[in-house]
Amino acid sequence: MKFSKLLATLLFWALMSAHFSLAANKDVRMTPVVRTVQSIAPAVVNIHTARIVEQELNPFGSMFGDDELFRHFFGSQDLTRKFEQRSLGSGVIIDGHKNLVLTNAHVIEGASSIRVRLLDGRQFDGELVGSDPDFDLAILHLKDAKDLPQVFMGDSADMMIGETVIAIGNPFGFGNTVTTGVVSALERTIETKQGTFTDFIQTDAAINPGNSGGPLMNLAGELVGINTAIYAEAEGIGFAIPINKAKRVVEELVSFGRVQAVWLGLEGQDVDERIAGYLGLDDVRGMVVTQIHEDAVGRGGIKPGDVIKAVGGVEVEDRNHYLRILRNYTLGQTVQLDVVGQGGKRRVQVAMQSFTDDKALDMAARRWGIMVESRGGEVFIASVRQGSPAQQLGLKRGDILVKVAGDAQTSVNDFSRAFKRYRMANTVLLLVARDGRGYHVRLRV
Repeated sequence: MKFSKLLATLLFWALMSAHFSLAANKDVRMTPVVRTVQSIAPAVVNIHTARIVEQELNPFGSMFGDDELFRHFFGSQDLTRKFEQRSLGSGVIIDGHKNLVLTNAHVIEGASSIRVRLLDGRQFDGELVGSDPDFDLAILHLKDAKDLPQVFMGDSADMMIGETVIAIGNPFGFGNTVTTGVVSALERTIETKQGTFTDFIQTDAAINPGNSGGPLMNLAGELVGINTAIYAEAEGIGFAIPINKAKRVVEELVSFGRVQAVWLGLEGQDVDERIAGYLGLDDVRGMVVTQIHEDAVGRGGIKPGDVIKAVGGVEVEDRNHYLRILRNYTLGQTVQLDVVGQGGKRRVQVAMQSFTDDKALDMAARRWGIMVESRGGEVFIASVRQGSPAQQLGLKRGDILVKVAGDAQTSVNDFSRAFKRYRMANTVLLLVARDGRGYHVRLRV
């Protein structure tokens, strides 16, 4: 009897010891990464999109040269094949009360339907609130959603190179996949087919197709970046949009549905050998300021003849590169310019101004000589200024602008955006339709 009691006591303490050992082991395993993932994962979503893709079945082959013209004049109701293309991406809930999800713009680009799935299995239709491809960010609203989790947005300004970060997303359809790494570098600039992107967080945490739009978290459980997989050449390198930059974009997308265009009120031309030699420049790079608009006079002490060598620490290659860099900034944001002039090198701080559509249309009338109007999804030339480049080219009232520098034109807003992008170009390729025929012409300014 005494032996059985002793055996029972020993068994009890053995079980208790094992229990405490398991608990201790679990405490050891509950690392900051595990705690962060457990707290954040419910707010990470998988985004499934469908888009209708049309394939042109042009029976005349390349006779017409441009499918856009062929569709314009002959229609496409019986000459296209439509099919549904599906893709996957990630996102993160940033406001559980307003049902708002932050993701990449390229994740939902052209989507005819958006379906969002949460970790707990719930699924909702996603409505596009606003999107901006220049920042590669978009905001979705989840229809009929309630009691949603959300992340806490941190401060990407105090990130440290070498600190541990966590990426969560939907790579290759494997939902809520977690990868870890460190911050490899900050304020990276990369050039892609989509344009120039600045101020990226670089990490060695694996970011693959499907991870796009998912969160980059620090060990405090704070959202510090939005992962993006737009840089296809990267191997073992991931990039994320800093959350401080994303916050500014989110505010404008929620308020206006798009990010307001900005500029510094400066026009310019490329640096050539003569200018480089005159100013004693080390290389033939940068943009020479040729004009300062009235609302920018005296800002930063910049004068015609000065050369903009860098914007926000990014070296300017030429005037087109200067414009691409500016598309990374939002209204009211201050940027540092590296300037070279007759007085030598200097740095100035300048605030971004709103580049309104009205301003762009007015400048287009003066620089290109074109005034436009839209009807039925087409952009018509309303008038041509006498003596302008447009008149010298032979453009007339009633001509249809099908494309400007490759950008399709369906509204006055499209024309305004195109002018903002290509306003400094000496030559702009136009696709113009007149009397049932289409022409590619070069507008020389």
